[in-house]
Amino acid sequence: VPVKNDYFLVNWRGSLNPHLFHPPTDVYEREDSIDVRVEIAGMAENDFSVNLDQNILIIRGVRPDISERRAYHQMEINFGEFLSAVELQIPIDVERVHAEYQNGFLWVHLPKSQPKVIKVRENE
Repeated sequence: VPVKNDYFLVNWRGSLNPHLFHPPTDVYEREDSIDVRVEIAGMAENDFSVNLDQNILIIRGVRPDISERRAYHQMEINFGEFLSAVELQIPIDVERVHAEYQNGFLWVHLPKSQPKVIKVRENE
């Protein structure tokens, strides 16, 4: 589903794999960056990966379930393999991208690439 504003176009990409779940993902724009917040509580840093390939941010991993046997009365928390992918239509400064996992949220900060100013010299 594409979402457009004056500055960028973002596409959330789905998957044809029915076993993947898609955690709640927020994408928002600041003056100098695009920030992505993914709700994936109950994980460790080595349970997921964050990759930026060209203009596609891919966050994937596995949220482990507890192994004890139980009978659910209600089940709303997803476990297993997940994927969240965001296509960015603006240039990103890949050297300054960073991610942080804290209190069940993964934050990915994607600084916008700044245009290079080229000085014009007068030919003498």
